[in-house]
Amino acid sequence: MKRSAAEIVREYGPFPGVDSVNGLTYDGEKVWFAAGDRLIALDPASGKTLRSIDIAAHAGTAFDGKHLFQIAEDRIQKIDPKTGHVLATIPAPGGGRDSGLQSLRHRGHLERR
Repeated sequence: MKRSAAEIVREYGPFPGVDSVNGLTYDGEKVWFAAGDRLIALDPASGKTLRSIDIAAHAGTAFDGKHLFQIAEDRIQKIDPKTGHVLATIPAPGGGRDSGLQSLRHRGHLERR
């Protein structure tokens, strides 16, 4: 694998009321980040926050092209980014000790809540 130095092109933050970022994903337009008790949407061009979803957001955030996925304690939640509603949940494999989530490119099956 060929390696090269990364170039930082832009930095964001700090954000009011955000102590740490627990997960991060990009939906093609907005950057979403997990901030403990909410998911926050950020405009990458301006660096301004656009909206937030009040939901447990403890670790790992991903986007599959249609839905957001967020680790909350011992479960992974499937979230409609337009409404903020949790559509389904599955148990997280680490039983509450999970720390990250890979962006999803294929559809999996989630149990209905």
